[in-house]
Amino acid sequence: MNESIRTLLARYSCRTQEDYLNALREILQELALLGLWRARFFEHAAFYGGTALRILHGLDRYSEDLDFSLLRPTPGFSLEGYGAALRKEVASFGFDVAFERRKKSQVTAIESAFLKTNTLHELIRIEASEALLRGIHPGAQLKIKLEIDTDPPGGFTTETRYLLQPIPFSVRVYALPDLFAGKLHAVLFRKWGRRVKGRDWYDLVWFAALHPQVNLAHLEQRMRQSGDWLEKKPLDAATLKRLLLDRIEQLDIDHACSEVAPFVRDRRALEIWSADFFADVIGRIITV
Repeated sequence: MNESIRTLLARYSCRTQEDYLNALREILQELALLGLWRARFFEHAAFYGGTALRILHGLDRYSEDLDFSLLRPTPGFSLEGYGAALRKEVASFGFDVAFERRKKSQVTAIESAFLKTNTLHELIRIEASEALLRGIHPGAQLKIKLEIDTDPPGGFTTETRYLLQPIPFSVRVYALPDLFAGKLHAVLFRKWGRRVKGRDWYDLVWFAALHPQVNLAHLEQRMRQSGDWLEKKPLDAATLKRLLLDRIEQLDIDHACSEVAPFVRDRRALEIWSADFFADVIGRIITV
């Protein structure tokens, strides 16, 4: 095993197949960020979303995708130009990944691509035991989706955060009040059909506990861009609270718990989830 990967893997207490898969995914995410930094990607874009919270701010749940936003609208921007840099960086640590740009079925401002690797081969590389390898199909792939918003709503600020492993490097990321605005927009308006993304609600609790300030103006701009706020008046704190309370009434809490459970180490944290609990949580949000 590559010594740097051994060091990165030592941060995790892996006991189950799920533990190893989550650790492997997160290591690949960090290597992808390193590759993007080397390619000067963060001169043009900023990191946001659940993985940004996990890797840069210590969110205590695993996350799957790498989400980015351009600093200013740039029609025609493509992630394809960064594919070679990503493959080269990840390969230098012994992993074999493919970069695949996602073909759009309709015109949107979201540009998507995937990093893909063979799950079984990579678990063997990091020396997972034979017992943990059982049941994995030889063709199974571990996928990391990269998405970038090429037409970002305005009103956000960014900051520079640093990672020290596998080497020191920097990442431009949304400021926490703007990250919270993005999360509240997802809580209120994520289009998942009849499904519910419990990870959004888990992150809401994390924000309210540790970083309760939300940039209300940026949230309003997100809502206007998505067509979810058509009022001429500005969004205010009282209206935000009402919208969140309405959303809680519609929430299928059992489904939310089931969705987030595979990403959480201590699932007892979900036992308290209820409508009254979430009503208390939103009462702790501070608008700035």
